[in-house]
Amino acid sequence: MNTELTSRVVAVTLATVLAGVGLTLPAAGATGATVTPAHGTSHSKALQAGVDAIMETGTVGVVARSTDPRGARYATGGVADQATQAAVRPGDKFRIASAGKTFVATVILQLVGEGRLSLDDTVEHWLPGAVSGHGNDGGAITVRQLLQHTSGLFDYTADFPEFASKAGYQADRYRTWTPEQLVAVAMRYAPEFAPGEGWSYSNTNYIVAGMIIQKVTGHTWNEEVTRRLIRPLGLRDTLAPTTDSRIPGRHLRGYSSFEEAGPAIDITELNVSAGGAAGAMISTTADLSRFYQALLGGRLLRPAELTAMKTTVPAPELEPGWPGVRYGLGLMKVPLSCGGAYYSHGGNLPGYTTRNGISGDGRRTVVLNSTGDGSSDSSTQRAQNALIDDELCA
Repeated sequence: MNTELTSRVVAVTLATVLAGVGLTLPAAGATGATVTPAHGTSHSKALQAGVDAIMETGTVGVVARSTDPRGARYATGGVADQATQAAVRPGDKFRIASAGKTFVATVILQLVGEGRLSLDDTVEHWLPGAVSGHGNDGGAITVRQLLQHTSGLFDYTADFPEFASKAGYQADRYRTWTPEQLVAVAMRYAPEFAPGEGWSYSNTNYIVAGMIIQKVTGHTWNEEVTRRLIRPLGLRDTLAPTTDSRIPGRHLRGYSSFEEAGPAIDITELNVSAGGAAGAMISTTADLSRFYQALLGGRLLRPAELTAMKTTVPAPELEPGWPGVRYGLGLMKVPLSCGGAYYSHGGNLPGYTTRNGISGDGRRTVVLNSTGDGSSDSSTQRAQNALIDDELCA
């Protein structure tokens, strides 16, 4: 969404992020050195240097966490709220946008492991008539292709004013959308390619995946993510909301100009049904680290399903942001400068950018979120990537 929830945005904005805005930053005391860290974490000078480099590209606030067998480290920069000038704190919540796709893919793969559906099942089998018209054929698209972004379905967020402009956001930010309505936006367009014949990031894929979860289980994707992942892992600051427009508790406020003239506006409030299973979730760096550790550590999926998730294909749209990147089932695989690779799933929504990197065994994680549009070129993206690479290569 410019989303990154959107494919065009993922292809371009994930690499260049939204237009930069001149920001007045607080004094060094707001970088995180003066806040009280979560239990068991310590401030990291090396991580702070990476956060400071991101802040220099024009972000409003940044929170970062790095974990390995030695423990957890944090660093912060900037402000959580421009109105109050409150400093960012390590435990602040934020919208994780498309990073939530990994949660949804995990639920689908758990259902596969339970024998309740197959990755080779078609969309038409589970959702008769939902994907049809203008050349779209749910009978030719598999669940695997949805999770892998090889379905060819048009990305609904590419024709979604709520994520495209200040006026669109202000007009529709409290509107409630059903998954069927979001899919209907995509069905107005012909597919980008025949199923399995290409790769294109489409948020429509995960809206449909969320609908399949409900058809299989009788519960919404939100309920299944909460029951299967959030509660068992003790992710107390993670939510899979349905229509709530607020972020409860202490959180980072988001700001964006939507690449328009004039100052950025506060875009924190948003009825998350607009993102649905493609990007409605809220979390913290600590909770996301715990989730990724459990997932890549083999505690959430059986070996066959985890292997399927980590089996990747080329993702050329994402190459500008992550050279050499490949995409699995709700997971990216990105080369490390020191050799090997890490797993990840970025997430962008106007005003919020989530980035992460996890070792293949889940023993090392890096999670960060930055607010504001960042730079008008690719310097914010490069600084975020460098922080992750530096931490995982240390």
